[in-house]
Amino acid sequence: MLDDLAIRLRQNVGLATAVLLFCILYLLYNLAHPRGFSSAVLVQNGDEIFALAMLAMAQTVPVLMSGLDLSVGAVMTMVACFASYLLTGNPLPLEFFGLHSGLGTFPGGIAGILLGTAICVAIGTFAGFVNGCVVVYGRIQPIIATLATGAIYIGIALFLRPTPGGKIDEDLNWVMTNSLGDFASTVHVFDDGAAAWFAPFAWIPVPFVLLVLIALVVWVPFRRSVLGRAVYAIGSAEGAAYMSGLPIERAKIAAFTLGGFFAGCGGLFLAIQTSSGNADIPQAGAYTLNSIASVVIGGTSLLGGTGSAIGSIFGAMILRVISFFFRIFDIAPLLQPLFEGLILLAAVSIGALHVLRVKNTLELFR
Repeated sequence: MLDDLAIRLRQNVGLATAVLLFCILYLLYNLAHPRGFSSAVLVQNGDEIFALAMLAMAQTVPVLMSGLDLSVGAVMTMVACFASYLLTGNPLPLEFFGLHSGLGTFPGGIAGILLGTAICVAIGTFAGFVNGCVVVYGRIQPIIATLATGAIYIGIALFLRPTPGGKIDEDLNWVMTNSLGDFASTVHVFDDGAAAWFAPFAWIPVPFVLLVLIALVVWVPFRRSVLGRAVYAIGSAEGAAYMSGLPIERAKIAAFTLGGFFAGCGGLFLAIQTSSGNADIPQAGAYTLNSIASVVIGGTSLLGGTGSAIGSIFGAMILRVISFFFRIFDIAPLLQPLFEGLILLAAVSIGALHVLRVKNTLELFR
């Protein structure tokens, strides 16, 4: 039993390190915060973590294949701009979609919000699918292909929102960016007071619940699927994966499509959180770079083949906790990239030492 636990720990040392580092940093943050360990602070933290955590998951899948997706921030921004039109809760003329005005309007209310949410996620997923097709059928390196497609997605976002604007439904903004208790009271769940069992969970932020659900419902099944195993095999040795008969092309397209889905979820939540759409190019670039940093800090190797989206989530949370410290101790914001860069360098260096040990071991048998 202990031997099996030790083996699993060695196999997931990156994830274990990220979890431990996050727990230490978040504990120190709450101890230093005047309102630490309160539900209000936890809710605020969850709102700020969710979008970056989604982009970290989006970045993880191509990195597992030893590639990089430089379009995740652009996909997020584009989806957020679409959401600022589709999630208003009011009917929208179908001329917006280029359709004939005689067809009527896009529905409002709950039906319109649900349909708009599905469309936004589908847009992000389709953008990822396009990335995968360009990489596979265009035979272009992922970093180059996604740099080009990312520029296109930013262009679409600028076309939709030349200036920041739009309005997200207020009830949607409230229920998605607060605690489960606020969610239940807003949608009138448990109005009869018969759910006493729910009270101990009412303080949990909705973004954290969504994060766990997406990880369990989407990432875990994908990782255990044939395509998921093929993604890991491609990152370890693409030639050997091909000779083994694994579906290389399908796995690559599926990986980028899944990345687009995660980035779309991040953009959807960002629009709900800010209650508007904004084609902010610097923000898109910053999210993309931070997603790469989150992946590395979370224990996923840039060489591919090892790591997990769960570790990347903790990597994203570590980066966000660092930014929280800057607000508490009133440190100049310009120093934040310096500290983030030092942490990223340390994380990369630890991974490089592991590769160096393996290389030296192989040289002994030459």
